[in-house]
Amino acid sequence: MRILLAAVAAFVISLVLGWFLIPALRALHAGQSIKEIGPNWHKSKEGTPTMGGLMFIAAALAAVVVFGWRDMAGGDWTAMTVLGFSCVFGCIGFADDFAKVRGHHNDGISAGLRLLLELAAALAFLALLRLTEGLSPNLYIPFVNLYLPLPWPVYLTFAAFVIVGCVNAVNLTDGLDGLAGSVTLAVMVFFAVLSLWWDRGPAGIFAGALAGGLLGFLVYNFHPAKVFMGDTGSLFLGGAVCGLAFALDAPLVLVPVGIIYIAETMSDIIQVTYFKLTHGKRIFRMAPLHHHLELGGWSEVRIVLTFTGITVAFCLLAFVGVMYRYSI
Repeated sequence: MRILLAAVAAFVISLVLGWFLIPALRALHAGQSIKEIGPNWHKSKEGTPTMGGLMFIAAALAAVVVFGWRDMAGGDWTAMTVLGFSCVFGCIGFADDFAKVRGHHNDGISAGLRLLLELAAALAFLALLRLTEGLSPNLYIPFVNLYLPLPWPVYLTFAAFVIVGCVNAVNLTDGLDGLAGSVTLAVMVFFAVLSLWWDRGPAGIFAGALAGGLLGFLVYNFHPAKVFMGDTGSLFLGGAVCGLAFALDAPLVLVPVGIIYIAETMSDIIQVTYFKLTHGKRIFRMAPLHHHLELGGWSEVRIVLTFTGITVAFCLLAFVGVMYRYSI
């Protein structure tokens, strides 16, 4: 019940915040710059307020504090730990957005600095989970209900790679109105249900709160978008997705539930690699995948609904693969 209440409260908060935040962002001239290499019709979106991710971040924070207070008082800080981890990535994204808005271009902080900050955040989070939540290096394998014991250095290297990769994959998916928000909404519902099934309520409260906050945000972000989440929002969402996976000690579940993030990232990697190897030839019309489909005649709404539907299907598959991890 608290998970549902957190979702409803976060939805209302996010919805109300949008009424005030969007005009404020316009007044501050916090408009999005559109890359020249993107589809030419995206230039019409230039100037749309960005950093709208603050809506669902604030909503999730408020709902977690209110509905997760009992758990925190009892010593379980899982929800706040994952929220704090997500906020660190949100801050990295905010610095990136601020640099873009201030310079009126699409280049934020340097890629090297951003990667360094992301790695530091990932390692700090993993260390905190090991100290407070008893994070185990025994890697749980869904569907077969087996554990693969790994040495700590190997596990930490693997985990840091997964976290940084996941965060940036979510960021890459944020390329169409409502795309990253809709896909991640489905993922958050999955984590909320899984947390309830595994009796991990605090994690579920965070997932439910973020799901509600995203739903409120999508009222303004669905096509045609009145506001973009910016790197502030997309990096926060990436942190939330992988943070919940590790907090629930099931990082490999990111493979099925994050199938769209993976497809988007792989399409970009394949395109760049093939382009370099063949000196200018392309596999996709444009990368990442959502742009390829756009240039093939798909509307933004069709892409968003299709990608979200695929995510829902793979989330159901993932649930089947992990539902018997603990005896019922």
